[in-house]
Amino acid sequence: MDSLSAIGVFVQAAEARSFVAAGRFLGISASAVSKSMARLEEKLGVRLFHRSTRSIALTGEGVLYLERCKRVLGELDAANAELSQLSSMPQGRLRLSLPMIGKPFLPVFTQFQRRYPDIQLDLEFTDRVVEVIEEGFDAVIRTGEPRDSGLSARPLGGFRMLVAGSPTYFSRRGVPLTPADLLAHACIHFRYPLTGKLQSWMLSGAGEDAEAGLPCSMVCNAQDGRTAFAVEGLGLIYVADFLIARELENGELMTVLDSFTQETGQFNVLWPSGRHVVPKLRALIDFLQEHLPFPKSATGA
Repeated sequence: MDSLSAIGVFVQAAEARSFVAAGRFLGISASAVSKSMARLEEKLGVRLFHRSTRSIALTGEGVLYLERCKRVLGELDAANAELSQLSSMPQGRLRLSLPMIGKPFLPVFTQFQRRYPDIQLDLEFTDRVVEVIEEGFDAVIRTGEPRDSGLSARPLGGFRMLVAGSPTYFSRRGVPLTPADLLAHACIHFRYPLTGKLQSWMLSGAGEDAEAGLPCSMVCNAQDGRTAFAVEGLGLIYVADFLIARELENGELMTVLDSFTQETGQFNVLWPSGRHVVPKLRALIDFLQEHLPFPKSATGA
């Protein structure tokens, strides 16, 4: 680096034809420029400048050396520019933890991979709360309020829980009008894979006894499977709106007790605080916010 520094001083002095002007440009004294050139000449074993009390001029060796040095500095500038450009391009491995649900993440990550083919996605689908920093994740997607002060967060959008069933089921069993009516219906419950606990159906006005007494016609620990059983008319499910958006749109499922289903949630993307957000992670965060089909608040569907 000392040699490169000396070359930079030499080129500036040679082009300015003045140690004083070169020092002023570089922010050092003319004496420092002169001493630097003297050390460079001693190292090279040639004289680069003719010096007088009023001016300096390049020797023949100095002219040749100037042309070479300008090419060297030009290549260095080009290399710096190239690396700077690469560092600003989204590329490299990106390790992410996200919930054990395909909808709506899989289609969005498919679009993201096509948009950024130089980013290698390493996705871990899990319902366990991973240690982001300790386990080497670049980011995680979680529901609920962020509680880890060591993580930065960006909201991705909200969702609402619904009770839904198929039109054929309702034509056969009738439509529940209150949470208490669920006691006479087939309910397909979700079991959390990690804890083994059944998901609670949070219905306003139901009361603990009513919720605890909900019939259990089937238990499933896969969200897609539970939806499929509901479409087939086997019972009712309590599920997030985004998981059954397509089924609601095409009429395979319909919701009931909407005025009693007030539970909402929010997805967030989190990453280690205090770190520079590298281009690959910035691209992912912006892409998720733009393309995930969630309402941008958790106040309702």
